[in-house]
Amino acid sequence: MAWEQVHGSARAVVYDLIREQDPGIAKELHDTGWQGSPLRPVGTSPPLFPRARHKAGVYPTSPDGVVWMGSPVPRIAACMLAALAGRREIRWGSVVLSVKGVQLDPVADHSSGVGVFDTVSPVLVKHQNRYLLPEDPHFAERLMHNVRHKADDLGLPNEAEVEVLDAGPRRRFHVAKGFRIGARARVRIAAAPRLLDALYEWGLGLSTVEGFGWIR
Repeated sequence: MAWEQVHGSARAVVYDLIREQDPGIAKELHDTGWQGSPLRPVGTSPPLFPRARHKAGVYPTSPDGVVWMGSPVPRIAACMLAALAGRREIRWGSVVLSVKGVQLDPVADHSSGVGVFDTVSPVLVKHQNRYLLPEDPHFAERLMHNVRHKADDLGLPNEAEVEVLDAGPRRRFHVAKGFRIGARARVRIAAAPRLLDALYEWGLGLSTVEGFGWIR
């Protein structure tokens, strides 16, 4: 798979699945965001192939892989689940992915009010129009702002504390509207259990619909 398609094709895949079940929701999310907010409460991972062999210049694939998708909004999540259940394949850019099965993942227990989240894709955070990495001074502050914004949009308690525990290397990806810069991260968040559940189903940071910040 070409590197520019790894995240660059994700948005189209997600909207196509939602459109298949509810064109109105897909149009609203694409054009304006969700219910008057510019945020889009949808998350996905890029296609992940744990057994793929490294190949220079391309994103390696293999016959077995996984794509996770989710949303804290049941109506949106139901659209994606129903669409996927009826598919035999998904076109991710120029690559056709065979759908071998669909499985619901249980949400982790967040009843303690603390979640430790590991992302499988880079978390995107911006400050003064510049992408930040987890070790940058304003990263935790801006990520907390994003968490609270998501809580407000979902009507959930927005008090939260964010601590960055670990991070992966800097990565840069091309997408349809430019580029994105970020790094995978391990983050501790203290918040209302319902908000932690929502983050687990949505992802951390910006551009989750493009496959960034997916938690697993």
